[in-house]
Amino acid sequence: MSEDLVRAATETIARGSKSFAAASRLFGRETREGAVMLYAWCRHCDDVVDEQELGFARGDGEVAASSARDRLSQLEARTRSALAGEAQAEPAFAALQAVARRHAIPERLPLQHLAGFRMDIEGRRYETIGDTLDYAYHVAGVVGVMMAHVMGVRDPAVLDRASDLGLAFQLTNIARDIVEDAGIGRVYVPEAWLREAGIPPEEVAEPRHRPALAGVASRLVEAAEPYYASARIGIAALPPRSAWAIATAHGVYRQIGIEVRRRGAAAWDERVSTSKLQKLRHVGTGGLEALLTRVPRPSAQPRRGLYRRPA
Repeated sequence: MSEDLVRAATETIARGSKSFAAASRLFGRETREGAVMLYAWCRHCDDVVDEQELGFARGDGEVAASSARDRLSQLEARTRSALAGEAQAEPAFAALQAVARRHAIPERLPLQHLAGFRMDIEGRRYETIGDTLDYAYHVAGVVGVMMAHVMGVRDPAVLDRASDLGLAFQLTNIARDIVEDAGIGRVYVPEAWLREAGIPPEEVAEPRHRPALAGVASRLVEAAEPYYASARIGIAALPPRSAWAIATAHGVYRQIGIEVRRRGAAAWDERVSTSKLQKLRHVGTGGLEALLTRVPRPSAQPRRGLYRRPA
């Protein structure tokens, strides 16, 4: 892969996601290059749709729906062009082309990811946890599947576990960002849960609902646990350094959910994150976890009752 492409992608991940940047350093060189280049394309698409830069609003922060649809259509066209092997001028699409070609990422996976952005643009409502999980798959679970391809995984059962990790990450993110998302008109929490808690969906961001909202967030964190457990089983099938990196990311993100739950109604007073010291601790425990997965164990438990990703 082009050194310039890799360098640009590495700079993007360093500014856009400190948690993933920390974990990605544990990959072997080829896997790390593929992971950061795939991340660069994902980040670019997210920013283009929402008119942001590295996940942060710019300008007045307002995006017209018709304009967002146009931008998404352009992203879809450029993504198809990149995957078809046509020359790419934009680094993000050149990066996707290179990583998809090297790691045999099927065309349907990047397009499934873009379909998640369409859900936002069209203002999709999420009535049940199943609806929320479907959204979570498209914006995060499928990214886990693509990252697994970069790590050399082709076994569908292991790819299911990779999807589960993305689902767990996204449920954690939703719990952490409930109020922030509601502030821009996006509610990913199951509306049935909100009604049970006495919170009108249009009032999620109002401070008076924080005690009840803490209970809803706790349910989301709890809903993520079976997916974290399933993903842990899949770590055993990864190459050693990839297993270390993924076990570290697993610990870092799960810790965020634990902290959201611990803070209760104060969870949205400031953004929940992990400190450098906590990340370092998870690097150590992630290494130990990766080693333990090398020890032969009884057959893995089946994924009963968990979300089934699209074929």
